[in-house]
Formats: sequence, structure tokens, C-alpha cells
Amino acid sequence: MGHFDTIITITGFVYGFLLISAAFVRTKVTEAFRIDALFFPQPTEATRKINLIAGAAIIAYNIYSLS
Repeated sequence: MGHFDTIITITGFVYGFLLISAAFVRTKVTEAFRIDALFFPQPTEATRKINLIAGAAIIAYNIYSLS
């Protein structure tokens, strides 16, 4: 794996963990990166669960790309 690939993979892991934490924790950082807040006009507590699913999918893809 090249140097640039490693940086992209690590960034993906960090963003995945950030999204998973956005499903449970409310801070300025997690609120800024929420996927539901980016795509839905009226994000609510019910749409917050999308961040958990998206974060797990991003981490799973990064694990897959390591092999």
C-alpha cells in the first residue's frame, strides 16, 4: 500500500469513528460532521442513527481495502 493510500485509509477510519460517536455524543465537532445534517433539511434525533450505520460502513470498507 502506498503512502497516499495509507493516509486515505487512516482518514476513513477517523471519519468512521467520528460518525459513530456522532450517534451518541453531542459536541461541536461531531455535530459538524453528521451525515444526516448534511443531507436532510430537518435533521432530528431519529435521523441521528444514520450516522451509526454510515460510520460502520465506512470503517468496514476501509478494513476491506487494507487486504
